[in-house]
Amino acid sequence: MSRLTIPATIDAAPAASQPGLHAVQKQLGSVPNLFRLVAQSPALLNAYLGFSQALSGGLLDGKTRERIALAVAQVNGCDYCLAAHSYIGAHVAKLDAAEIAANRRGGSTDAKADAAVHFAVAVTEQRGRVDSASLEAVKAAGYSEAEILEIIGAVALNVLTNSVNNVAQTDVDFPAVSATA
Repeated sequence: MSRLTIPATIDAAPAASQPGLHAVQKQLGSVPNLFRLVAQSPALLNAYLGFSQALSGGLLDGKTRERIALAVAQVNGCDYCLAAHSYIGAHVAKLDAAEIAANRRGGSTDAKADAAVHFAVAVTEQRGRVDSASLEAVKAAGYSEAEILEIIGAVALNVLTNSVNNVAQTDVDFPAVSATA
């Protein structure tokens, strides 16, 4: 059971959060627990949705962002995010099981994406204090400085949701996945 209250419906959330939740429902067909939980703070919900939307319009493709989400969730031991991004990775980004497993191990079966995921893991584990070799490796794989900044942004966005879900122990409403499995 979640340690923080998850409004049962959109109408049970603060009025200022309801438009954002309706947008999530329109896009996803439902409103996962994470969004209803975060909706208790309209400021945080709007910040999360805005940050997520901005990154989705950036240079990194959806597959790369999902790979990063899986790797960061694994590093942070977030079962909720692992379940959500395993589902989204498979059903939306069309990542296969081998790729999802590689992402959870901090890599990728795709050579270029492997560099991005390794860099994202380094940023997460070292809290941004990556060495020059890590930065040069992602550059050598062909990522521009703008793309590298978006990788860092994707890490930050996922650390936010990992932290929220780890603190709240959010009830998982996706097919279960465990960071320890």
